[in-house]
Amino acid sequence: MIKVIISGAAGVMGHIVAECAAAADDFEVVAGLDRADDFDGAFPIYGDFDKCQEAADVIIDFSHFSAFPKVLAFAEKRQMPLVVATTGLSDDDQKAIEEKSKAFPIFKSANMSLGINVMADVLKQISPILKAFDIEIVEAHHHRKIDAPSGTALLLADAVNDGLEAAGLEKKRYTYGRHGLDCKRSEDELGISAIRGGTIPGVHLALYAGDDELIEIKHTALSRKIFGNGALTAARFLVGQKNGLFDMQDVISAQ
Repeated sequence: MIKVIISGAAGVMGHIVAECAAAADDFEVVAGLDRADDFDGAFPIYGDFDKCQEAADVIIDFSHFSAFPKVLAFAEKRQMPLVVATTGLSDDDQKAIEEKSKAFPIFKSANMSLGINVMADVLKQISPILKAFDIEIVEAHHHRKIDAPSGTALLLADAVNDGLEAAGLEKKRYTYGRHGLDCKRSEDELGISAIRGGTIPGVHLALYAGDDELIEIKHTALSRKIFGNGALTAARFLVGQKNGLFDMQDVISAQ
């Protein structure tokens, strides 16, 4: 049985991870971390992280990005594998993850969906072939999402550039939305647009526009459970790892 501490346990994704873990045969949530002490009926939630003394095998983090340094410090103190699913992290946070992963295993992905990560791999492969096409990425999320563009949109854009760079081609320059009267598209541009509304769990579209033809690759999340179950998949993988920084491509390669 894999014992889990959920960071951001009182949030929407925290509850979903707990539900997914309860439905699994090999997970037990022993504690949660959040802004205030609480109890969800199955495990205690600690606002003061120092009060959390439960033994666990892994931490799954879906907290607010402002809380991440505190979460990382907790994982480092406990030398506990950490699955980072929080988006909106700063450059300093990214550097800290890379540094701390030398001491204990960290898994980080902008999206915990297996399908999204397969999509990213596809974009990496086809972008050099479609180098003459205009490339746009459009993402849509619920109206409560605070960061834009989504971390997943950036993951997909980076996959495009990784593919181009690997083929010896020039990387694209990101343009975030368009406004005004002087918005003619340039050849080196990769457009990224964000839509917010309703309760959309997540839609990501990669559009390749050529002369007289369009190629669309789209992923639609029908439920947030795909992210909860994806985080559990990452946790299963991470528990058996030594020090290092891992992502969903490592999970895909291990299957």
